[in-house]
Amino acid sequence: MTQDLLLTIDAGTIDWSRAQFALTAIYHWLFVPLTLGLAVIMGICETIYYKRRKALDQGKITDQSVVDFWQSTSKFWQRLFGINFAMGVATGIILEFEFGTNWSNYSWLVGDIFGAPLAIEGIVAFFMESTFVAVMFFGWKKVSAGFHLAATWLTGLGATLSAWWILVANAWMQYPVGCEFNPDTMRNEMVSFWEVALSPFAVDKFLHTVISAWIVGAVFCVAVCCWYLLKKRHVELAVKSIRIGAVVGLVAAVGAALTGHKSGQDVAEVQPMKLAAMEALYNGGTEQGLTMVAWVNPIGQPDYANEEEPALRIALPNALSLMATNTLDGYVPGINDILNGYLKADGTREPSADEKIARGKEAIAALQGYRQAKAAGDAAEAERQLKTFRANEKYFGYGYVRDKSELVPPIPINFWAFRAMVGLGCLLILFFGLVWVLSFKVPFLSVFSRRLLATLGLMPETQSDVHGATKMPCWLYIAAIVMVPLAYIASESGWLVAEFGRQPWTIQDMLPTWAAVSDLHSGSVMLTFFLFLILFTTMLAVEINIMLRQIKKGPEL
Repeated sequence: MTQDLLLTIDAGTIDWSRAQFALTAIYHWLFVPLTLGLAVIMGICETIYYKRRKALDQGKITDQSVVDFWQSTSKFWQRLFGINFAMGVATGIILEFEFGTNWSNYSWLVGDIFGAPLAIEGIVAFFMESTFVAVMFFGWKKVSAGFHLAATWLTGLGATLSAWWILVANAWMQYPVGCEFNPDTMRNEMVSFWEVALSPFAVDKFLHTVISAWIVGAVFCVAVCCWYLLKKRHVELAVKSIRIGAVVGLVAAVGAALTGHKSGQDVAEVQPMKLAAMEALYNGGTEQGLTMVAWVNPIGQPDYANEEEPALRIALPNALSLMATNTLDGYVPGINDILNGYLKADGTREPSADEKIARGKEAIAALQGYRQAKAAGDAAEAERQLKTFRANEKYFGYGYVRDKSELVPPIPINFWAFRAMVGLGCLLILFFGLVWVLSFKVPFLSVFSRRLLATLGLMPETQSDVHGATKMPCWLYIAAIVMVPLAYIASESGWLVAEFGRQPWTIQDMLPTWAAVSDLHSGSVMLTFFLFLILFTTMLAVEINIMLRQIKKGPEL
């Protein structure tokens, strides 16, 4: 890979390839979190069914209708899971093929590393979930209740393991470890599988992503139940399922906040430019505040070189330093600090962008010199060039950067997406807390909550139960339905931060996007972009239609 080769690639190809991959990823992520979240909901429902059935067999209860109810409830949530699962598989397969079609340079350079977790995902995790999902749907009368319960949880576990290996691959792109570049093959080769699979970045990313997916499933569960309560249909299923959704959602929302804090520390350590873009932090320093609100132009890149900070900025004192360094006075570099070079906390100096670019070009030249000397049989010269390459290898990717401004990711997208994620996350914690208090009728808290809502004029002082089932204001039912798209916005915003914040890198500090793309004509990629747009939009419309029909149909009694 040389600078001359890059000049032959159409600039439009890079933009359309990025757009096509983003399109596929965004549509795919519409299905994945609901799959992971509903896996927990249906697993809990069937566990209750199994315990009730066991109690009936042991004579501890005598009401068969209780057992039948929980079996019907389990099947209801499993049907919704299955519809969503099928759509997620279809979009996921296309996403993986795009690595070979649109990003062949990337696949060539790091395929030995990146391909390993994806292969394990397909061979082990996907095989596991696709096997047990058949038992879950068709084995109710063919296997024992215990085996069926295990199959249900293993289906969810298989989906979670799929997410694990995919997130390991993505985390490696954010924080490449466990690999070594081979100048003879011109490829990065894995030297430690476990370092790749169990890197702190991968573990934290997995926990935060999967827990946030449970939020989407819980919001969906609560919204469906609230719709039933509004329509006064399937009240028993709604009341009992809403409690499951409230517990899962509240635990997941708090868990996402905690794991998000740890992920933020990982980003501060290995991707400081991403953190600076998320905060629109132009000039860093110690005792940095976490921006609550500020006016960052949502359209164009700010003039970060000449602005001290965004206009109308209101910040939480010292909170950014605390998040990034675990100390109130920790140093957090801004965009200009990273571009111009700065002194790190350990006393070492981080080179400027210009220095990195120069050393990257030196690494590229040394690699070319090594290969030429090797071909000519000049062992001494090859050794000298290889030594020069290894000394500058860390900055190899910077050699393909044309201007240091390219190293700054799109600030408006990162800034506003991060605030959408965090703001909606806080709203979801409050929402689930309120639903939990009111749906469980916690003696002191529920009375206090109802009086508080009554004082605010949001519900009457006394309210009769809906069929004697629950005391929740009708506006909360509507709010639950509105929360479904808001939960998706929060989830998608997290991915926007993760991926746009890494720009311009396909692999952090190793391979920029314009050096990773396939040498295709932009018109071909543009055509497939619109074909995928039509296909995925149709699939989404079909899924929504089928899901709504199943929800209207309700459980099979």
